Amino acid sequence: MRFTVIGAGTMGRGIAHVAALAGHDTVLTDVSPAVLDSALAAIGANLDKGVEKGKVAAADRAAALERITTETDLAAAVRDAEVVVEAAPENLDLKREIFGTLDAAAPGDALLATNTSSLPVHAIASAVEHPQRVLGMHFFNPVHLMPLLEIVRTADTWDETIDLARSLGEGMGKECIVVRDAPGFATSRLGVVLGLEAIRMLEEEVASAEDIDKAMTLGYRHPMGPLRLTDLVGLDVRLAIAEHLYETLGSEAFRPPELLRRKVAAGELGKKTGKGFHRWE
Repeated sequence: MRFTVIGAGTMGRGIAHVAALAGHDTVLTDVSPAVLDSALAAIGANLDKGVEKGKVAAADRAAALERITTETDLAAAVRDAEVVVEAAPENLDLKREIFGTLDAAAPGDALLATNTSSLPVHAIASAVEHPQRVLGMHFFNPVHLMPLLEIVRTADTWDETIDLARSLGEGMGKECIVVRDAPGFATSRLGVVLGLEAIRMLEEEVASAEDIDKAMTLGYRHPMGPLRLTDLVGLDVRLAIAEHLYETLGSEAFRPPELLRRKVAAGELGKKTGKGFHRWE
């Protein structure tokens, strides 16, 4: 199918990677040519690692890269798309603006998906004339390694839209779950609670960041500790999600800790800045 991925940041480039590797002609679009160049380099590097580890055939790597093109004009990028996945920053107004453009520029029968991890999908879908073709396709970072795809359906989403999203996800090697469009869905609601509590424990000097993470990786067999995961996601992203969930659910469990606010204000955003709750090379 003809795929368009909107946003060439960490998530967008990962989605383009798995879409192209699954055999889809993929257009990756972003307003910044430099970000697009960086995304292509990152996709190539991750595919190279897959070849080195014997998980990707060299011919498949080459074919995947040939399937990816880039475009800075959003309307041009979606003109012939059959599937559009938006992976812009977690800002509801921005996402609604993008979907308004999609409604005018993309084919009327294209599947329109948002990769939001917490924002209400129905509010994003309200920007288009036919919200029945809109749903959430929440991928996980790093997209090419994480096996889960969380499909989010609104009250308007057609069953056919869900079926197509599931088929696409499975074709990318993902295990799919379908959840209702509720605040935080399933994954963010559970994951954020754990992450915020870990930050509070660090704030109260219950244990070091390293030992809090070890408690979950060794004691509960989590593949990554909650503080290291927060660094990977981005402290700014986690703060925005926590604020949204606290506002919509009203639970104290989602109130952002002051330590998180201070680190974001200081520019300590995790792996992408080299420092968060851990230091990164």
